[in-house]
Amino acid sequence: MQDYQLKYEDSKPQVKKYPVCLLANDMDMPMNIGSLFRMADALGVEKLYLCGKSPSPPGKRINRTARSTVQYVSHEYCEDALKTVRSLREAGYKIISLEITQQSIDILDFEVQADDKICLIIGREKWGIEQALLDASDGVVHIRMCGNNSSMNVAVAAAIAVFEITSKMG
Repeated sequence: MQDYQLKYEDSKPQVKKYPVCLLANDMDMPMNIGSLFRMADALGVEKLYLCGKSPSPPGKRINRTARSTVQYVSHEYCEDALKTVRSLREAGYKIISLEITQQSIDILDFEVQADDKICLIIGREKWGIEQALLDASDGVVHIRMCGNNSSMNVAVAAAIAVFEITSKMG
């Protein structure tokens, strides 16, 4: 049997949203923000919160990477990430940071229930998540690294984490 790649117009994606939102704080690379939009659309993220110094649409460099997904992904700019975290917690979200810390757990071991609502915090490209947001989190997860480097691109890491979380939601 030969297998052929589908053309764009032949691919019929299933539109589904999970109770997962992303909070990107102080990210400074527009291309990474664009990648978050594209990933959020592909993996069914319900909302993207862009906080602090993170750029937000419209923006040529964001749009180039995001393609058309900016129009499909619900998003909001919030200056104060901690205030946003408090609001999400009040709305019933578990606040989970994606960072390597002394007590973080492997994302593969992170337990998720089908009815959980999760806000995944991702931080600045070079510096990660600020301590105040780590302190405000209900948990911290990391991605096991197998190479010599101790980190990966923030948008790639977010995609891996969102995929793991939504897979566990069913």
